[in-house]
Amino acid sequence: MSEPRLIVGLGNPGADYADTRHNVGFWFVDRLAAELRAALAPQGRFFGTVGRAGERWLLQPATFMNRSGQSVSALAQFYRIPAEEILVVHDDLDLPPGSIRLKKGGGNGGHNGLKDIQARLGTADFWRLRLGIGHPGERDAVAGYVLKAPRREEREMIDAALDRCLIAWPQLAAGDTAAAQRILHVKPPQESLP
Repeated sequence: MSEPRLIVGLGNPGADYADTRHNVGFWFVDRLAAELRAALAPQGRFFGTVGRAGERWLLQPATFMNRSGQSVSALAQFYRIPAEEILVVHDDLDLPPGSIRLKKGGGNGGHNGLKDIQARLGTADFWRLRLGIGHPGERDAVAGYVLKAPRREEREMIDAALDRCLIAWPQLAAGDTAAAQRILHVKPPQESLP
């Protein structure tokens, strides 16, 4: 893994969406910004809220999920950041709450934010930090599910996963994929039960 120079948290802007499952990427960037003491502020030319920590940029697109690529590509092109130095943090329906997976490239799993980023960058070869939010069980229920707040016990598991991401941040920042995955890819408590 290359050292990430752009860390993107996906979500939807505005108070109505702040606590919804779709915004776990925003939650991570908020925590990372606090950890790195990076002030986040709106920047119109990048269509999002932006922070800087040394040579790294933190980004929360303000374009709504399905146009996330507009914001990501604007900042990446301006600072000449290649796809392999971008880490996108997003919600994942295919993982249970509390689960995390770090991977590079691959499909978008129907995630509109990833789909738009792939289209705008012209490649899928960026890193993803997939944060599990669980699945409602029926395909027709997905849109409403991701735009609702997680139940209290789910939120606790997601918060624990976010804590684990911060613990793994030094390894992520150094580009040490294997060491980061050893911290991130542990089974959350509900998966460990017989």
